[in-house]
Amino acid sequence: MPATAPRVELLGTLGRMGFMAPDSVDDVLARLAFNEEGLVPAIAQQWDTHEVLMMAWMDEAAVRETLETGRGVYYSRSRGERWAKGDTSGHVQHVHELRVDCDGDTVLLLVDQVGAACHTGDRSCFDAFRALPAGGQA
Repeated sequence: MPATAPRVELLGTLGRMGFMAPDSVDDVLARLAFNEEGLVPAIAQQWDTHEVLMMAWMDEAAVRETLETGRGVYYSRSRGERWAKGDTSGHVQHVHELRVDCDGDTVLLLVDQVGAACHTGDRSCFDAFRALPAGGQA
């Protein structure tokens, strides 16, 4: 498959459309260790440049919707509701791959970010402040 072709992958290669069947989604959900609030942290990373874009939270329904639609969907703790990235801003995330860490308590989404990932309008939520360790170089 060419490097520019979208793909969603988790625990093996998925179909060419990039969406997972409901039974496969259940297998993924079974691997996740949601916290006491029913959430798991999710890091979004640009799939081709590896730029870290943002951190958000996902509940079970957000993980399910992300895997079934191929769009980044998260859970807002402040609003108490799910939201699909880009619904209001137009800055959508097309998910290429979802990875689960070794403990099952963090999700990594490799995405193709359209526009800004941060609510401030910055490309990345990690652009606002940078610090280097002592003796570090920029």
